[in-house]
Amino acid sequence: MKVIETELPGVLIIEPKIFGDERGFFAETWNKQLYTEAGITSDFVQDNLSMSRRGVLRGLHFQNPNAQGKLVTVLQGEVYDVAVDIRRGSPTFGQWASVSLSSENRRLIYIPEGFAHGFCVTSETALFSYKCTDRYNPGAEGSILWNDLDLAIDWPIDNPELSAKDQEGIRLKDFPIERLPLIKVIVLPRKKKEY
Repeated sequence: MKVIETELPGVLIIEPKIFGDERGFFAETWNKQLYTEAGITSDFVQDNLSMSRRGVLRGLHFQNPNAQGKLVTVLQGEVYDVAVDIRRGSPTFGQWASVSLSSENRRLIYIPEGFAHGFCVTSETALFSYKCTDRYNPGAEGSILWNDLDLAIDWPIDNPELSAKDQEGIRLKDFPIERLPLIKVIVLPRKKKEY
């Protein structure tokens, strides 16, 4: 697999090796040994599936406590996926990284604990799959406003369809500081990019 570093430490784009022929293809999306060699040592405890239609935007979500690292991919369709650094004390606090994930490019994105996450659907529908490092805790969740002007995320959509919870999201700078996660040291001792 190929690992691509983003501008945010620890947020990684993964391109799995694809083995294809006239029958279709095979790809490994999770291999603990290979991911550990790439610097991803998370223990995943929950897998989720989400189906959404074009124009739906989910996010920007986080949990604290019970912060969730995520390994995200799209099984059908396409999404524009975003990670925002919300770790107190981080030199990249408030910065974001994005990637297009689709059933065509078969990419994954790894988002460690301490980041908010969101995506919008850019195809007719999208089947979205993600592994989490902690269980969902409704009492610990937060929702940052998708169009927070201070973040200035370059979404490929102007008027998304939002849940009631996401409509009530607030700006990052308005969150009480104790609601945001503390920075966690991320060590990435990789010398090679292919695993």
